[in-house]
Amino acid sequence: MKVCLVGSSGGHLTHLYMLKPFWKNKERFWVTFDKEDARSLLKDERMYPCYYPTNRSLKALIINTGRAWKILRKEKPDLIVSSGAAAAVPFFYLGKLFGAKTIYIEVFDRIDKPTITGKMVYPVADRFIVQWEEMKAVYPKAVNLGSIF
Repeated sequence: MKVCLVGSSGGHLTHLYMLKPFWKNKERFWVTFDKEDARSLLKDERMYPCYYPTNRSLKALIINTGRAWKILRKEKPDLIVSSGAAAAVPFFYLGKLFGAKTIYIEVFDRIDKPTITGKMVYPVADRFIVQWEEMKAVYPKAVNLGSIF
């Protein structure tokens, strides 16, 4: 199984990295911002840079959609996992076209309100994971697995 782990640097990347027991023995690659924290954390990992800043940026969405197309065509992952943010959106939608399964993990600091990225990928996520029971009122099909931390 080949896994694509996609997310912004900082807290989103930390969230994904904390899933190491899941991904450590799998073929994998990362898509994140080319920033010092990401380069440091992922120094021994295969990493593709995505365009940033992404917050409410149509330009970033267009650029990252092009990058997602190229990366997904080359890598052909079986599974795409993300905890956000915006960079995940084109990977989830294009990933479905390429036949990948998708898992989205809504961030820990959202207890009863959705993130923009969560709302955008919810319709195409094969599994949508929340970390608070209250979030199931927001995302009825979600699975509450509790805290990753």
